[in-house]
Amino acid sequence: MRDFAYARPVSLADAASAFAGGGEAAFIAGGHTLLPAIKSRLRMPDTLVDLAAIPGLDGIVPDGDRLWIGALTTHAAVAAGAGAIPGLVAMANVIGDQQVRNRGTLGGVIANNDPAADYPAAVLALDGMIETDRASYAADDFFQGMFATALADGEIVTRVGFRMPLASGYAKFRNPASRYALVGVFVARFADGVGVAVIGAGPGVFRWTAAEAALTADFSAGAVAGLVLDADDLNSDLHASAEFRAHLAGVMLAQAVGDA
Repeated sequence: MRDFAYARPVSLADAASAFAGGGEAAFIAGGHTLLPAIKSRLRMPDTLVDLAAIPGLDGIVPDGDRLWIGALTTHAAVAAGAGAIPGLVAMANVIGDQQVRNRGTLGGVIANNDPAADYPAAVLALDGMIETDRASYAADDFFQGMFATALADGEIVTRVGFRMPLASGYAKFRNPASRYALVGVFVARFADGVGVAVIGAGPGVFRWTAAEAALTADFSAGAVAGLVLDADDLNSDLHASAEFRAHLAGVMLAQAVGDA
């Protein structure tokens, strides 16, 4: 790991200033994606801007039909405090291990948009709204492919608003070594339809529109029995083939519906 400057601002404005201070910069919150990337030299920032001392970026607050969760809220805090959305609690409880859940943050996960990370599935299925220090994004516009989002350089996620569903469930098949998802499926039922989002299977999170249509007509595991993804667009690597991931998505979908 090469030398870098370290800044610990106490306001969003100071964080933006530190980020723009020169050279390549990176924001850090929990650090569970960024630090391994730095150690493996996939990222080599000149400046690390630690967001942990900025007040007002954590906590869980219901407002109208949404549950707003601050970007610096840890996975463990979501598991303990997001009871209004049981699927979100279930998802937070299966992220990594207890150490990861105690340090990892919502904002860091969605800003990195790892294709096997859990939160993007919840954000997309729950019609999430992502607020930053500059703008607000609908989930469908925010996630733009592998490790790619709508965030501009230096833009900071401040909070995410999850639409509260009538029912929700999440199931994932974990890689036994990394505990990332080989495939994960989040299901959310609303009065006006159903959201279904998949992570781990493709190059980024995506909606499973056929499952959404079937479950909107009949919210039951039977309505999606035998439904599989098209393997042509899925990942194939040393961990699993595209065909296996396509089959696994159907299994995880049935489990998520059953848990909702």
